[in-house]
Amino acid sequence: MNIRKAHKEDYAELMRIWESAVKATHDFLSNDDFEYYKQQLPVAYFPQVALFVLEDENVTKGFLGVAENSLEMLFIDDQDRGKGYGKKLARFAIDELHVRKVDVNEQNKQATGFYEKIGFVKVGRSDLDAEGKNYPLLHFELADQTK
Repeated sequence: MNIRKAHKEDYAELMRIWESAVKATHDFLSNDDFEYYKQQLPVAYFPQVALFVLEDENVTKGFLGVAENSLEMLFIDDQDRGKGYGKKLARFAIDELHVRKVDVNEQNKQATGFYEKIGFVKVGRSDLDAEGKNYPLLHFELADQTK
């Protein structure tokens, strides 16, 4: 497995992975909001974060985006979920990029369980997401700074 910095040339593959992951885990999103976020991803979200891709045998399996000490996005191709790629990316974000915070859609129970399992604890909640849409967010921080 290899984690490397993403480039603009990776965006098409990252978009494919994002769509695969979101369709599998975000069934609470309306179709209109799904399309909205899909349009925003390459033009508004990707440029605002440090993007990294995880490759296994030269095939991109997932990616993450970090801004300061916050994990802003982590997506694994749906066909590759449950194989340790998410944990590998999360460990990289914590150990190498010094991530200490993450916000998770409250309706995404798989993600909330994942972050709790790797050491994050809930410290707050917002009724709306960062775009002001009616998707409540749970705010998590890393419980033990040595993890």
